Amino acid sequence: MRWASVRDMNCSVARTLSVVGERWTMLILREAFLGRHRFDEFQQGTGIARNILSSRLRDLVEKGILDRTRADSEPRRVEYRLTKKGSDLYPVLIALMQWGDTWLCDEAGPPMTLVHRNCGATTSPEMVCSQCGEHLGAREVIAIPQRAGNRARRPERTDRKRVAR
Repeated sequence: MRWASVRDMNCSVARTLSVVGERWTMLILREAFLGRHRFDEFQQGTGIARNILSSRLRDLVEKGILDRTRADSEPRRVEYRLTKKGSDLYPVLIALMQWGDTWLCDEAGPPMTLVHRNCGATTSPEMVCSQCGEHLGAREVIAIPQRAGNRARRPERTDRKRVAR
Protein backbone atom coordinates (compact mmCIF):
# COMPACT_ATOMS: atom_id res chain seq x y z
CA MET A 1 0.00 0.00 0.00
CA ARG A 2 1.26 3.44 -0.88
CA TRP A 3 1.32 6.10 1.85
CA ALA A 4 -0.81 8.47 -0.25
CA SER A 5 -3.66 5.99 -0.13
CA VAL A 6 -4.13 6.19 3.66
CA ARG A 7 -6.40 9.22 3.25
CA ASP A 8 -8.85 6.98 1.37
CA MET A 9 -8.97 4.27 4.03
CA ASN A 10 -12.13 3.84 6.10
CA CYS A 11 -10.18 4.67 9.25
CA SER A 12 -10.13 7.99 11.10
CA VAL A 13 -6.56 7.42 12.35
CA ALA A 14 -5.29 6.82 8.81
CA ARG A 15 -7.18 9.83 7.46
CA THR A 16 -5.80 12.04 10.24
CA LEU A 17 -2.27 10.83 9.57
CA SER A 18 -2.71 11.78 5.92
CA VAL A 19 -3.09 15.37 7.18
CA VAL A 20 -0.68 15.56 10.15
CA GLY A 21 1.54 12.49 9.74
CA GLU A 22 4.45 14.21 8.01
CA ARG A 23 7.27 14.50 10.53
CA TRP A 24 7.50 18.30 10.62
CA THR A 25 3.77 19.03 10.78
CA MET A 26 3.22 18.52 14.51
CA LEU A 27 6.29 20.64 15.31
CA ILE A 28 4.90 23.47 13.18
CA LEU A 29 1.59 23.09 14.99
CA ARG A 30 3.41 23.10 18.35
CA GLU A 31 4.84 26.49 17.42
CA ALA A 32 1.40 27.76 16.38
CA PHE A 33 -0.06 26.65 19.73
CA LEU A 34 2.81 28.45 21.48
CA GLY A 35 1.68 31.67 19.79
CA ARG A 36 4.05 31.77 16.84
CA HIS A 37 2.50 33.18 13.66
CA ARG A 38 5.28 34.17 11.28
CA PHE A 39 7.43 32.13 8.92
CA ASP A 40 10.67 33.14 10.65
CA GLU A 41 9.24 32.19 14.07
CA PHE A 42 8.28 28.74 12.79
CA GLN A 43 11.72 28.34 11.22
CA GLN A 44 13.54 29.41 14.35
CA GLY A 45 11.39 27.25 16.66
CA THR A 46 11.68 24.07 14.61
CA GLY A 47 15.00 24.35 12.76
CA ILE A 48 13.26 23.14 9.61
CA ALA A 49 14.76 24.09 6.24
CA ARG A 50 13.03 27.10 4.72
CA ASN A 51 11.94 25.30 1.54
CA ILE A 52 10.39 22.43 3.52
CA LEU A 53 8.70 24.85 5.94
CA SER A 54 7.24 26.78 3.03
CA SER A 55 5.84 23.55 1.56
CA ARG A 56 4.41 22.36 4.91
CA LEU A 57 2.78 25.72 5.64
CA ARG A 58 1.21 25.71 2.18
CA ASP A 59 -0.13 22.18 2.81
CA LEU A 60 -1.56 23.17 6.20
CA VAL A 61 -3.30 26.17 4.64
CA GLU A 62 -4.69 24.01 1.80
CA LYS A 63 -5.99 21.46 4.32
CA GLY A 64 -7.71 24.15 6.38
CA ILE A 65 -5.49 23.76 9.47
CA LEU A 66 -3.94 27.24 9.22
CA ASP A 67 -5.16 30.49 7.67
CA ARG A 68 -2.67 32.67 5.82
CA THR A 69 -3.38 36.33 6.57
CA ARG A 70 -1.75 39.74 6.44
CA ALA A 71 -0.22 40.86 9.73
CA ASP A 72 -2.19 43.61 11.47
CA SER A 73 0.97 45.42 12.55
CA GLU A 74 2.80 45.13 9.23
CA PRO A 75 0.47 44.61 6.25
CA ARG A 76 3.35 43.47 4.01
CA ARG A 77 4.05 40.53 6.35
CA VAL A 78 2.17 37.25 6.30
CA GLU A 79 0.99 35.41 9.39
CA TYR A 80 -0.37 31.92 9.87
CA ARG A 81 -3.23 31.47 12.33
CA LEU A 82 -4.83 28.26 13.55
CA THR A 83 -8.33 27.67 12.24
CA LYS A 84 -11.00 25.91 14.29
CA LYS A 85 -9.96 22.71 12.50
CA GLY A 86 -6.35 23.38 13.51
CA SER A 87 -7.21 24.28 17.10
CA ASP A 88 -9.04 20.98 17.42
CA LEU A 89 -5.65 19.24 17.05
CA TYR A 90 -4.57 20.55 20.48
CA PRO A 91 -5.52 17.34 22.35
CA VAL A 92 -3.47 15.33 19.84
CA LEU A 93 -0.42 17.50 20.45
CA ILE A 94 -0.87 17.33 24.23
CA ALA A 95 -1.22 13.53 24.09
CA LEU A 96 2.08 13.30 22.18
CA MET A 97 3.73 15.64 24.68
CA GLN A 98 2.47 13.65 27.68
CA TRP A 99 3.63 10.37 26.16
CA GLY A 100 7.07 11.89 25.54
CA ASP A 101 7.17 13.28 29.09
CA THR A 102 6.42 9.81 30.45
CA TRP A 103 8.63 7.67 28.25
CA LEU A 104 11.36 9.85 26.73
CA CYS A 105 12.36 12.42 29.37
CA ASP A 106 15.90 12.69 30.59
CA GLU A 107 16.88 13.28 34.22
CA ALA A 108 16.05 17.00 33.90
CA GLY A 109 12.37 16.10 33.56
CA PRO A 110 9.72 17.36 31.15
CA PRO A 111 10.78 20.38 29.09
CA MET A 112 7.40 22.12 29.49
CA THR A 113 4.76 22.58 32.17
CA LEU A 114 1.09 23.20 31.43
CA VAL A 115 -0.72 25.81 33.54
CA HIS A 116 -4.49 26.28 33.45
CA ARG A 117 -5.12 29.96 32.64
CA ASN A 118 -8.38 30.16 34.62
CA CYS A 119 -7.14 28.87 37.98
CA GLY A 120 -3.35 29.15 37.62
CA ALA A 121 -2.73 25.55 38.64
CA THR A 122 -0.20 23.25 37.00
CA THR A 123 -2.24 20.70 35.10
CA SER A 124 -1.97 17.40 33.32
CA PRO A 125 -4.97 17.02 30.99
CA GLU A 126 -6.66 13.64 31.08
CA MET A 127 -8.99 11.82 28.76
CA VAL A 128 -12.31 11.23 30.52
CA CYS A 129 -15.71 9.85 29.57
CA SER A 130 -18.00 12.60 28.32
CA GLN A 131 -20.92 10.95 30.16
CA CYS A 132 -19.64 9.91 33.59
CA GLY A 133 -16.27 11.69 33.90
CA GLU A 134 -14.27 8.51 34.59
CA HIS A 135 -10.71 8.17 33.31
CA LEU A 136 -10.48 6.55 29.86
CA GLY A 137 -7.71 4.19 28.89
CA ALA A 138 -7.47 1.56 26.18
CA ARG A 139 -8.98 -1.11 28.45
CA GLU A 140 -11.97 1.06 29.40
CA VAL A 141 -13.15 1.69 25.85
CA ILE A 142 -14.64 -0.60 23.21
CA ALA A 143 -14.21 0.47 19.59
CA ILE A 144 -17.20 -0.58 17.52
CA PRO A 145 -16.72 -0.37 13.76
CA GLN A 146 -19.59 1.32 11.92
CA ARG A 147 -20.96 -0.45 8.89
CA ALA A 148 -21.64 1.64 5.81
CA GLY A 149 -25.25 2.80 5.84
CA ASN A 150 -26.17 1.64 9.35
CA ARG A 151 -24.92 2.21 12.85
CA ALA A 152 -23.58 -0.72 14.80
CA ARG A 153 -25.58 -1.51 17.90
CA ARG A 154 -24.00 -1.40 21.31
CA PRO A 155 -22.91 -4.88 22.43
CA GLU A 156 -24.56 -6.50 25.43
CA ARG A 157 -22.69 -6.27 28.73
CA THR A 158 -21.41 -9.86 28.47
CA ASP A 159 -20.12 -9.17 24.95
CA ARG A 160 -18.32 -6.02 26.12
CA LYS A 161 -16.47 -7.90 28.85
CA ARG A 162 -15.38 -10.58 26.40
CA VAL A 163 -14.24 -7.99 23.82
CA ALA A 164 -12.23 -6.01 26.41
CA ARG A 165 -10.02 -8.95 27.38
